[in-house]
Amino acid sequence: MTDLIEMLFGRAEPPSDPPLTPPSTLPSKNPTKELRYSDIFIAGGFPIHTYNPRLSFKLEERISQVLHNLCQLVIVTGSTKSGKTTLVENILPRTNAVWIEGGSVGNEDDLWRLVLDQLELFDTITVDKSDESTSERSSTLSAEVNALIGKGGTEIETLSGKSVGNTLSASRNLSPKVAAISGLTKRAVPIVIDDFHYLPKSLQESVIHALKSLIYRGLPVVIIAIPHHRYDAIKVEREMTGRFLPVGIPPWSEDELMYIPNTGFTLLSSTLDLSLTKKLAAESIGSPHLMQNFCRNICTVKGLITKNDGRNLILTNDELNEIFMDIADSIGRPIFDKLARGPRQRSDRIPRKLKSGKYVDIYGVVLHALAHIKPDITSLEYEQLRFAIRDILDDQLPTIQEVARVLKHMSEIAATDRSSTPVLEFDEEEKLLHITDPFFAFYLRWGRIN
Repeated sequence: MTDLIEMLFGRAEPPSDPPLTPPSTLPSKNPTKELRYSDIFIAGGFPIHTYNPRLSFKLEERISQVLHNLCQLVIVTGSTKSGKTTLVENILPRTNAVWIEGGSVGNEDDLWRLVLDQLELFDTITVDKSDESTSERSSTLSAEVNALIGKGGTEIETLSGKSVGNTLSASRNLSPKVAAISGLTKRAVPIVIDDFHYLPKSLQESVIHALKSLIYRGLPVVIIAIPHHRYDAIKVEREMTGRFLPVGIPPWSEDELMYIPNTGFTLLSSTLDLSLTKKLAAESIGSPHLMQNFCRNICTVKGLITKNDGRNLILTNDELNEIFMDIADSIGRPIFDKLARGPRQRSDRIPRKLKSGKYVDIYGVVLHALAHIKPDITSLEYEQLRFAIRDILDDQLPTIQEVARVLKHMSEIAATDRSSTPVLEFDEEEKLLHITDPFFAFYLRWGRIN
């Protein structure tokens, strides 16, 4: 089997240090192209014109160590929508590395097949045997591989040799894991697993165990996760202790967030009042993604398409609030409604009257209390939530057990929502509620909840 794998993929050699060159696959600045606001403010992609490397933290420098035979697993952690993926993509662009999205993996075979697809390798091979050449070629291989079939049935690799007589062709399958690991080893292709915390614990263990030997040999491996899951990879594979490099993404300061509108609107020959820029930074909840959204919407509302439309932009409070509410509804309403519905069983829910006059069940009470708190990305103790419930509820205060049960169910619902990283998590033992998603936190601030 080892000889067959080496014939297909080549003999494994320790990866050499790849040159540190600018990512060729990312969009490049074209000085001749007339920039539009949609080229400058990019939410959810790589913002080439408004990318802030945050040089004082040397984040890129630390992650780049993985390209120099580091022999350590690099674990990049930061709050959701804090720019983790954008940062890593600037060092390991997607066409120069294998990228796996944790939320797209259902089982282990899925993961390794994603690797094979990106490496353009296959786990099915064609083997030909000839009764004329067995004795003549016994010194090479007992079974000769005539061709490895590529996509669409194209012959991409051939071992030539003259033979006459009867031949027998047969297909043979390698496991996706064996084929993927062999391909990664030979080609020394970096691998990035985004949203690693999405993978089930059993799958995390299997993946890290499979990659461990490649990491020791210098293959660049990076996983991306949210902060309170930063040690998951170590917990599932104890032998990785001392073999990992943690890179934490610090919360974005208001000055760092203000870099985005200051740079972007300058490219559009426009300006924003300093007080407005500070307001945008304060409402971004440490998320450059949200700031990009704010700036795009401002351009839309004000009809700012290119620098030919450039001017000093003035927004009224009503215009700004409407922008915030529209963004909140577009990014947070679906998961809020899903949490508000709770589990399917609803017969035991008692309507409770809010001081606003609205009636909601216990799930609505908890969500309205969170909206009353207007949290950032934070961890809330039970007492904070209980005080908020007292502030919004007219009567019929729920018990501690009722609230804990609701938080547990909400955490389970959020964990099964595949549209994003879970927006909240409840630690039942510590009685702590973790608000993990700035989009959800922003909706609690600005969503049209009532």
